[in-house]
Amino acid sequence: MTDSSPRSSTTEPSPPPPSASTSSPTTPIASSPQIYIHPRREPFEHGLLPIPKLIFSDGTQSLASIKDKLLSLSSSSSSESTHRVNSAAIAETLQISPDHARLVLDTISSVLHNDTDPLVNAKPSEIDDVGIGVFDLVVFLYVQSYKRLLPKGHRDSAAVADVWPSTSAFDGFLSALTPLQLVRSNSRRFMPSQADEEAHQLSYLQKHLGNILALLADTAEGEGEDSLVLSIEKLEHLGFLVYFGEKGSERTPLSQNAPFFANSDPDMPAVPVPAAQVLDWLLQNIASTLEHISERVSAKENGPTVASDQDVPMTDVGSTSAKASTSARGPSFIEGISKSSYVKHASDLKGTSLKVINCHESVIYILAPLRYATVYGCSDATIVLGAVGKAVRVEHCERVHVIAAAKRICIANCRECVFFLGVNQQPLIVGDNHKLQDLLFFFLAIY
Repeated sequence: MTDSSPRSSTTEPSPPPPSASTSSPTTPIASSPQIYIHPRREPFEHGLLPIPKLIFSDGTQSLASIKDKLLSLSSSSSSESTHRVNSAAIAETLQISPDHARLVLDTISSVLHNDTDPLVNAKPSEIDDVGIGVFDLVVFLYVQSYKRLLPKGHRDSAAVADVWPSTSAFDGFLSALTPLQLVRSNSRRFMPSQADEEAHQLSYLQKHLGNILALLADTAEGEGEDSLVLSIEKLEHLGFLVYFGEKGSERTPLSQNAPFFANSDPDMPAVPVPAAQVLDWLLQNIASTLEHISERVSAKENGPTVASDQDVPMTDVGSTSAKASTSARGPSFIEGISKSSYVKHASDLKGTSLKVINCHESVIYILAPLRYATVYGCSDATIVLGAVGKAVRVEHCERVHVIAAAKRICIANCRECVFFLGVNQQPLIVGDNHKLQDLLFFFLAIY
């Protein structure tokens, strides 16, 4: 199949002919590397809520009427056409309790892409006064239907079904095995890789972007698909889900990469473009990224294995194949630590997100400020997290002690774990948890 994705030229320009006065060859000019589109992991990994009324199976049909009602209840600023709603309007529109509506606002504030949004910087007492933009809320509600990859089957899954939680719609990927059973088996065959997760998130967006754009678009005169147009302001709401950027580079707004908005005059509003044109451009970029991921995974599987940014444990308690990697684009990973003590300082982390995955019988210190942290599939470990400004998620862990200071924490499908927390918001405990002992919650007044 021919790939129609827009790509920067891979053909290097021919060097000019050498001057008669010199015999040294001219160095060819290197072409610029392609910048790929990527999903924002935060809404998929920290932004899903276990509230059935937030999951709409019919996509745009329900959300279109919900959007209209939210707009009718919203307050708009005269200086900017930003419609915002508070928890009361959310509760009324979605028919959920005030507590759940406040949970929606708190969760969106922790995963919102725009750090300049008033909700992100609001104090807890100000959140209801500030509210959330209607279109950001609609995008948030749409992705509540997201499901992550299911694990491959395991020959002993029936035998462990009675002792370990099964997969649920909200919690996404959960192996039928306990963390200890995972580490004793070839766990890499059962757990999706980070590339798998990114590809699955992109595939979800590839399937649903048409519906999401229809919810953001305005109606213009005319008939057919061209009657829906998208302004530069509406396009930026998609920044909640995707961004452009590569390792070592900053994330850039979508409008700066969109060919139809790239050279817009900031003093003059850009003319809206057909939503179908925006959709084609986004789908081409997603297809290009998926192809790039596939090539990268294939090269890794067929080539020699090289450990990246591997650290030496503080104490060599036992042999382990520890893997630690960092990326300025995505999160840093600490994976496969076993029977060791391990420490990471701020200078060791290039990003602001961290994942601790599949670690066992170890003590792990993350002595660095973070925005997001995930602890997944660990057992018999103590994990110390430095200040986490946005959210912590602890999932599918067994007999783990977590010591953390964070704005909020979500605990999903854990057993016999102990938490020592300093948190701004009430912890969210979801899924199938067992024997969570001695949970000590200290609500901090750091605003």
